[in-house]
Amino acid sequence: MDAPTSAQTSPTGRMSGSPSTIVTAISGDGIGPEVMRAVKRVLAAAGARIDWEDAEAGAAIFKRGIASGCPQDTLDSIARTGVVLKGPLETPVGYGEKSANVTLRKFFELYGNIRPVRELPGIRTPFSGRGIDLVIVRENVEDLYTGIEHMQSAGAAQCLKLITEPGCERIIRLAFALTQAESRHKLACATKANIMKMTEGMMKRVFERVAPEYSDIQASHIIIDNCAHQLVIAPEQFDVIVTTNMNGDIISDLAAGLVGGLGVAPSSNIGDSAAMFEAVHGSAPQIAGRDLANPTALLLSSVMMLRHIGDFAVAEAVEQALLVTLEEGRNLTGDIAARGTGVGTTAYTDQVIANLGRVSSQPSRQYHPLTLPVWPKGVWHHESDSRIMMGLDVFIESDHDPEQLAASLQAATEGTDFTLKMIENRGVQVWPANTGRPFLVDLFRCRFLLGTPSEGAPREIAHLMERLTAEHHWMHVEKLQRFDGLDGYTRAQGEN
Repeated sequence: MDAPTSAQTSPTGRMSGSPSTIVTAISGDGIGPEVMRAVKRVLAAAGARIDWEDAEAGAAIFKRGIASGCPQDTLDSIARTGVVLKGPLETPVGYGEKSANVTLRKFFELYGNIRPVRELPGIRTPFSGRGIDLVIVRENVEDLYTGIEHMQSAGAAQCLKLITEPGCERIIRLAFALTQAESRHKLACATKANIMKMTEGMMKRVFERVAPEYSDIQASHIIIDNCAHQLVIAPEQFDVIVTTNMNGDIISDLAAGLVGGLGVAPSSNIGDSAAMFEAVHGSAPQIAGRDLANPTALLLSSVMMLRHIGDFAVAEAVEQALLVTLEEGRNLTGDIAARGTGVGTTAYTDQVIANLGRVSSQPSRQYHPLTLPVWPKGVWHHESDSRIMMGLDVFIESDHDPEQLAASLQAATEGTDFTLKMIENRGVQVWPANTGRPFLVDLFRCRFLLGTPSEGAPREIAHLMERLTAEHHWMHVEKLQRFDGLDGYTRAQGEN
């Protein structure tokens, strides 16, 4: 018998002498440690060349008084490795101010959330047999999830929806690159641009500007509510969907429900300097430590991680072993097994390992390296050719009726270069009065226009605000600007 060489072949075809990759492993809370152990066992048996660097985040860290849920040691580990496999994290009630998940995404600017949704053999749903195989690419750091909120009055709250041009371009280019890397052909951009023309409209406009660079991909736009409707009516029509943060959060969970729920839903979070792979289900503390957890979601997330680091052979072998296990229906965890036949996490993991090297009837998709532009460091700035100030929107708290408020505001503009244009309440013009009968609250947006639009008008602004402050309680002010001849503000419902 010949002596073994230093480079041996694993059941997957991976050479054991190939270079290893250091990966930060965050087991997380609840069932996290159990599913992480299961995944590490499968990857080791498959011959994945990974050196694990274990780190902590989540509930135990909050209890230590670290409000972010992420200690510096963990952040340093991720900065070194650039790759994270993460179990579920919880944000305990009563302590801890931030979500540790959000902290990690924000800290490492993991701007792209990728959520593949694929019909799995052996998992029966009302949509089985439809051939669902799609990916949702969600912008991950902007939109309403910047978390910038203010109380405008004791009974009116505001949340800032922040959408930026580079934020849109980054996620759109990621979506196009992923479509190509996965040998897909269609990309739909889903927005609410028909209502939010400045913010959601920016996503649509950037998508339409970038799309011609990818002539091999069929690009289209769809209104997000219709997208949700179509995902239920005919989900098989979609290939890749790219959308803004909150929209993506909602429809990615909806799409996971089509193929069996969050328990089988993997995900990745992609940035320029790091990538984090995680199951999207919760920590399920009620079954923690009982050998009942289903590691499928984290295992599929690890398959995405393997492809990210370029280990396509092991990724396919692990995916195929999992598909064979689901297809044959033997030794499945209780949540996906036939009633009364469920086994524990350990037995299920043993079955997946036993199936390494086998091929299911459902082939793996052909993947290629994902190539993305790296955005330069520094402050991004869009220089406009012209910028003209047209006026101000001043948000005022008042219990006066619109006519009384208007009379007071008109008096305040005397001697200034401003005139009162309109007053609105919750998006509807209430002065000058129209035929509608809106329900009024104590927060009014009052629009003042400059008699002579200018490039600055700081003295005029100070003069008006001094006059308003003497009589009214105002919360904040928005400049009304025109960039390159286009208004940078919208009109209220009913405003001409």
